[in-house]
Amino acid sequence: MTKAKLPMTKRGHDKLTETLHHLKTTRREQISDYMGSALADGDLRESAAYDEARMQQSENEARIIELEDQLERAQIVEESAQNGVGLGAKVKVKDDKGNERSFEIVGTYETDVLKGRISDQSPIGQALTGRREGDTVTVQLPKGTANFTLLEVVYE
Repeated sequence: MTKAKLPMTKRGHDKLTETLHHLKTTRREQISDYMGSALADGDLRESAAYDEARMQQSENEARIIELEDQLERAQIVEESAQNGVGLGAKVKVKDDKGNERSFEIVGTYETDVLKGRISDQSPIGQALTGRREGDTVTVQLPKGTANFTLLEVVYE
């Protein structure tokens, strides 16, 4: 069975690769040191530190497997080759109330709402994909519908 491709920006791919490297090297070493300290303390049957180290090890290994899968399925999208809004686009929109907001359209695993990076699969991301400056889109949001006028599309 072929696994679905995960579209992402080059920056997103690089960040996943960096995170994977950190988990495989630095984090594994930290957990190993913590586990060694717990082992040195003696009786493992009642060692909360050892149980905690084992849990951290399990979580770290699960995250490594997840990241390896994502990187294996990654499909880096050439940002400058997009027609209209697509992955990697930095957009500025104006809502119904005249408020301007800026977003960067990224792949699902790159999303960070606090930094203005929204997924191309989010309601706003889907509505803006393929649109051009001057277009207006209507988006169904949890609090109702909103109209956004696309003011600017930039690829860096």
